[in-house]
Amino acid sequence: MHIETFHTLSDPTRRRVLDGLRRGERQVGDLVAEVGIHQSGVSRHLRILNEAGFVTVRQEAQRRYYRLCPEPFRKLDAWLEGYRHMWDARLDRFDAALEMQQRKGGTE
Repeated sequence: MHIETFHTLSDPTRRRVLDGLRRGERQVGDLVAEVGIHQSGVSRHLRILNEAGFVTVRQEAQRRYYRLCPEPFRKLDAWLEGYRHMWDARLDRFDAALEMQQRKGGTE
């Protein structure tokens, strides 16, 4: 996993743009109100996401349509898979501690 991936995703505005594209292909104008910044800002973030491979653009006459590209997300998911066992183990311990606490609370 390249550091550029994390740098690209570290920006909260870019994450809002990605969230807006989860519903499907959209134009810049469709994302402006949702993201909460001017059109030029949305366009800049879409350019960065496109260069990083997270979105693709399709031009139809004068319109540009942006959509998510699944491959970088698959790579990120595959990289994270190696760390999930740590989270799962911690969640299992947390669950056991909660159950023990509930049992103690029920017997007093």
